[in-house]
Amino acid sequence: MKKRTIDYALRSTWGAVSKMYNRTAAKFDSTMATGFALLSIDAEGTPSTALGPKMGMEGTSISRLLKSMEERGLIERRPDPSDGRGVLIHLTSFGREKREFSKQTVLGFNNAINGELSEEKIENFYDVIDCITNYCNQYENETKTVKIN
Repeated sequence: MKKRTIDYALRSTWGAVSKMYNRTAAKFDSTMATGFALLSIDAEGTPSTALGPKMGMEGTSISRLLKSMEERGLIERRPDPSDGRGVLIHLTSFGREKREFSKQTVLGFNNAINGELSEEKIENFYDVIDCITNYCNQYENETKTVKIN
């Protein structure tokens, strides 16, 4: 049997989680990305420019997602009182209702996994995830400083 690589394990596991969340969301005419966005919008509003990096999405993708969410009545855009040119994304009452469903779905998944693993295994999992994240961030920072002639 071949040994799995870390990146393959991450990708295939995330694929399974994503598929599960999208199937759950589809029952409510939604998507995992919409649920993630609902969970990423702060109660006092979130700048639209902050959502992409917060969610790990490109600007055009987040723009399409926000347009769809606005059309569905989940969010509204309001001027940022601290920045005359900025826009804050706020949840509507319908958006807050759907956010609660998304939150319960995520908590249910986490509780199910936590129930299957010891506290030590969970801590080890987060240690590994932090190591991978730190490595990727370090790699990203190093490549930004490389000058191409």
